[in-house]
Amino acid sequence: MKEIQFCVIRGNISEIKTLALGNGSTKGVDADVTDAVTETSLDNAVTFVKKFALKAKCIIAVTGAIDLVTDGNQCFVIRNGRAEMSKITGTGCQLSALVTAFLIANPNNELKAAAAAVCTMGLAGEIGWNNMLPSDGNSTYRNRIIDAIYNMDGETLEKGVNYELR
Repeated sequence: MKEIQFCVIRGNISEIKTLALGNGSTKGVDADVTDAVTETSLDNAVTFVKKFALKAKCIIAVTGAIDLVTDGNQCFVIRNGRAEMSKITGTGCQLSALVTAFLIANPNNELKAAAAAVCTMGLAGEIGWNNMLPSDGNSTYRNRIIDAIYNMDGETLEKGVNYELR
C-alpha cells in the first residue's frame, strides 16, 4: 500500500507568523489584534502566507475573521464563520479533524480539500449560530456547530460557501 503524506499547517495569523519568522506576538490560541487579517491587510497577508507556503512546502491554513488557505500558488480567501466561534473551546480542534478527513477523502486535491474543510467549519458556525435560542450559551453553540457539520451535505456547502481565489 502506498503511503500518503500530507502537510498542512493550520493556525491563526499570529501563530503562523511566529512559525514563519521565528518570533511573533502570539498569545496562546488568540491572535494578536495587530496581526488580524482584515480587508485593509488582506493583500499583504495573502502575499505573506503564499511565500511561507512555498518556503515550507506545505499548505498553510490561516483562520480568523477572514481565512486564508494556500499552497503558495493559489490562495482561497474564505469569509465564512462567526466572530462568536472564537469564544468557544474546540473549534480549532474540530477544524484540524475536518482538514484531516477532507484530505484523506481527497488525496489528489489537497488545496481544495483543505479549503473545503475551512469553508465547512465556517459555514457550520453560521448555521449553528442561526439555530441558537436566546437562552442558549457557548456550550450549546459548540454543540450546534457539531450538529451542523454532522448534517452538512454538498448542496448546503455549495449554497453557503463564501470565498474567492487569489
